[in-house]
Amino acid sequence: MFADRYRPAIDAPLSARLTRDNRLLANPSLVCNIAIGASTVPTQRVLGNLFYRGLRFHRPVFIGDTLTTQTKVLALRQNTIKPGRAASGMVGLEIHTVNQKGETVLLFWRCPMVPCRDSDANTGHADDLSVMPEVISKKDVFASIPDWNYSVLPVEAIDFNPGEVIDVEARDTVTMAPELVRMSLNMAMTHTDVSRSVYDKRLVYGGHTISMAASQLARILPSLAMIVCWYKCDHVAPVFEEDILSSRIHVKEVNDVAGGRLIKLAIDVFAERVDTSGGTQSNIRVLDWQLAVMTGPK
Repeated sequence: MFADRYRPAIDAPLSARLTRDNRLLANPSLVCNIAIGASTVPTQRVLGNLFYRGLRFHRPVFIGDTLTTQTKVLALRQNTIKPGRAASGMVGLEIHTVNQKGETVLLFWRCPMVPCRDSDANTGHADDLSVMPEVISKKDVFASIPDWNYSVLPVEAIDFNPGEVIDVEARDTVTMAPELVRMSLNMAMTHTDVSRSVYDKRLVYGGHTISMAASQLARILPSLAMIVCWYKCDHVAPVFEEDILSSRIHVKEVNDVAGGRLIKLAIDVFAERVDTSGGTQSNIRVLDWQLAVMTGPK
């Protein structure tokens, strides 16, 4: 679906040499999409997901693992009431995913916007959304780095140094958006039913955009060992089917860690689309994704 060339998930011998485990690693985008999909039970009528915070892989996931997700409502905050607009609000959710051993795989927070049951509601809900942490400490980041053999990964063709900005040449057209929603058991109606969308077309699930950005990252970073964490991930504009997505990657920080390299990145994703008049809209910024990844040594 994404042509994701993340090598440890498609090369069993490499995965075994890297992890020292004969089980094949699962693609981190797949893991995140399953966890997010499982968390949509309380937000089926969502208008759109605004952002993610503090997503961290506590341990790797292998093919054959069984994941269980618990979703907790932490905060409710109604949006400002405006004449002629149905009442809506933001929900702070904590998502905790464990494997079949009860071990934490993912812990993260997300903020969907949902309609109020009564379109004229004045709920008084005004919770502080800062309960969703915006910071992942270096200690927690380092704790997520597995003791793997990073030296088996290929040497980079592109030198990732702090301050570098890389525009990924190969763009991708968004297709099969409802299929990903169904495959990940995502229950948000706006992604599969245009009549439940606030736009005149189905809204593409945000994880689709993130997964496309991850695929574009893997193309230029063949020594990618794992995505360690998402510091933040903001959906700054909607994405629709047939949009053409491109990524601009900013290298923020590079550290030699555990025999590999920990690289902090900021990825901006832009959309190009044909508008209702038949004209082309370009360079629509749709995603602000800040993350850390582990790669092989330089």
